[in-house]
Amino acid sequence: MSHKYPFTGNILAALLGIITPFCTCSAIPLFLGFIEAGVPIGVTFSFLVASPMINEVALIMLLGMFGWKIALIYIGSGLLIAVFSGMIIGKLKVESLIENLEYQNNSSAKDSKITWQSRFRYAKRYTSNILKKIWPYVLVGIALGALIHGYVPTDFLARYAGADKWYAVPLATILGIPLYSNVAGIVPLVSVLTEKGVAIGTTLAFMMAVTGLSLPEFLILKKVMKPKLIIIFAGIVGIGIIITGYLFNFVLK
Repeated sequence: MSHKYPFTGNILAALLGIITPFCTCSAIPLFLGFIEAGVPIGVTFSFLVASPMINEVALIMLLGMFGWKIALIYIGSGLLIAVFSGMIIGKLKVESLIENLEYQNNSSAKDSKITWQSRFRYAKRYTSNILKKIWPYVLVGIALGALIHGYVPTDFLARYAGADKWYAVPLATILGIPLYSNVAGIVPLVSVLTEKGVAIGTTLAFMMAVTGLSLPEFLILKKVMKPKLIIIFAGIVGIGIIITGYLFNFVLK
């Protein structure tokens, strides 16, 4: 993914995210591993955005509920958000905003002469170090997400984010951030919101915010990132989600 051609790494990282159906908390250890291995920051963010937001689970479930058109537009728009978000973050040169991790360009894990036995020992030691750093944040994040997930405001969204409201998309995006779910958990809710009259672009923006941006994710990332970088990440991805939601509503109205 550290490709010599500009932005190729972002595309490869986003495509890797599609075939790894992780939630945000599950994707973070891989994200940290990429950073420590010397993968460019912008490329790692493309993976972090794509993995929870767009994957084969989303494709199959959206296909079954809404058909090929919406499923493919969702996957395509999510891929674009992941690629361009990573490209923008990479251009901002935010390496100094990563905390408690060494950003290396020469990791021993990349040495082709190391035996597989040594690689497994390295992986075991590395995994243990990661768990020691972030396990309290993982537990707090999952507990908070589980608590909030039981109180998803479907009636509130249906009332205040209806198809006739110009502010529906940003409102749905903001409401999705405190929640925590993977794609399989949020797609049925998207179907319910659509049946209640919420525009498809608004509901899919809500889905993207829940899966791609979440408060539990931010709590974990705070362990390894300075708040400024978290705000940059959330802002760039959030704007991409809002634009996508408006585009959905315009195209599919």
